[in-house]
Amino acid sequence: MLEVIELMVFFENALAINGLNISVNKGEIVGIIGSNSAGKTTLMNTLSGLIVDMQIKEKRRGGERISVYGKVIYKDEDITSLKPEERVKKGIVLSRERHPIFPESSVLENMKIAGYLRTRKEIKQTMQYVFDLFPALTKLKKRKAGFLSGGEQQMLAIGMALIVQPELLLLDEPLLGLSPIMQKTVVDAIKALNKSNGITVILSEQFARPVLPMIDRGYVVENGMLSLSGTGEQLMNNPEIKAAYFGV
Repeated sequence: MLEVIELMVFFENALAINGLNISVNKGEIVGIIGSNSAGKTTLMNTLSGLIVDMQIKEKRRGGERISVYGKVIYKDEDITSLKPEERVKKGIVLSRERHPIFPESSVLENMKIAGYLRTRKEIKQTMQYVFDLFPALTKLKKRKAGFLSGGEQQMLAIGMALIVQPELLLLDEPLLGLSPIMQKTVVDAIKALNKSNGITVILSEQFARPVLPMIDRGYVVENGMLSLSGTGEQLMNNPEIKAAYFGV
């Protein structure tokens, strides 16, 4: 479904991603595991097309030069140069880290805004699915998003991505800053949407412990380079992963 070939991303002379190769099959949950500044968000921005927008904006303002080399292939099509909105129309949707919601709008309004590419009927149907997936949001429909807790905002952010009805859902650090209970809620929801709707998921995370049991395959990234890959079980049992992420 998705293949990343020899991807390299430079911010001026700083190398953020170095010769990365990954592949994702339809229906999989694939994890990108790495510590802070490993290159995970840059990878997600590249897959979603945000890096293309960043290049355009920086060029206009005469700011930081961003260079991208390699290829991103989606359903046998080279989408490396496609803008984010063009990728969304093809079914690639990103839920970014740190809850990119509209704080002055209600939960319902946020979801309606996210569904600008969908019909009212489609939005209504998907909204109900989101509320079934995250029951805690049901009683918060009319509350302004800015007054939600961090976990509630994360549920809303994922819900907004689902309103677009993605085929490939990109989740950038969905567990960041969440309590263990809320982490479990989000993890259970990711597994449910993958199983019930067949949505292919790529998620980047630094918290390997709750992620590894649910992924089909994973890639460990260090300093923008691939250091390890394997099934979730293989990575769980790898001594290097245990030492680096579990402290054992």
